[in-house]
Amino acid sequence: MPFNKVVIFSKPRQPEVAKVAAELKSWLQAKSLQITEENPDFAVVVGGDGTLLAAARTFGERQIPILAINHGGLGFLTEVTLDEMYRALDRVLAGEFVTDRRMMMDVTVDRMRYRALNDAVIHKGTLARIIELEARVDGQYVSSFRSDGLIVTTPTGSTAYNLSAGGPIIFPTMSAMVVTPICSHTLTNRPIVLSGDVRIEITLRSTQDEVHLTVDGQVGQRLNPGDRVTVERSPVEVQLIAPSDKNYFDVLRGKLKWG
Repeated sequence: MPFNKVVIFSKPRQPEVAKVAAELKSWLQAKSLQITEENPDFAVVVGGDGTLLAAARTFGERQIPILAINHGGLGFLTEVTLDEMYRALDRVLAGEFVTDRRMMMDVTVDRMRYRALNDAVIHKGTLARIIELEARVDGQYVSSFRSDGLIVTTPTGSTAYNLSAGGPIIFPTMSAMVVTPICSHTLTNRPIVLSGDVRIEITLRSTQDEVHLTVDGQVGQRLNPGDRVTVERSPVEVQLIAPSDKNYFDVLRGKLKWG
């Protein structure tokens, strides 16, 4: 058995999820696995994509492999369904699994640093006004965007807000970042795919609007005029494990109803 110690990560305040987590704990203990939060060999995440994003920030620094079980909505990241959970775990515990290493981004503004698995979004507040943002890549001026905002996404996050805003789907293990305007006032402003090793700087040029930075849809802060948001590849990666009979195109076909 490749793993001996496991941590279960879920939202305990949701009764249905808590019930699944309790049953899972008993099943794992019956398999002679130790349930622990100290130095686990891997993590089982039960929930939706939001739960996995929170788990990635929790376990990413320690490089703990994560098996994600979908107990939420669409679930691009949590690709194993509840019906498949125990069968998938049997395969993983037998060593029949693959590991995807997913890049993360470090997002810095005003001495605050956030880590993102999906995306960093700069967006307007409640006022229906266009905001102005200036973008640079490795110090080179790209453009000034007049839009509802900008999305900077990893390949993993390319199927999230980026996809809804018209951005491309990027294969999740690639080293790349995508900058996608949100409802650009200039129709020729299109999404751009960049190397994962560049440094992206976005400066807020608007002076009167309420503008926010949101990271992975969960954390962030309000921006002030002149604030500069820097996005670059993080030295930390997230390891997602899945049974070896699962692949990314199965997920796309299932979630996007292809074919």
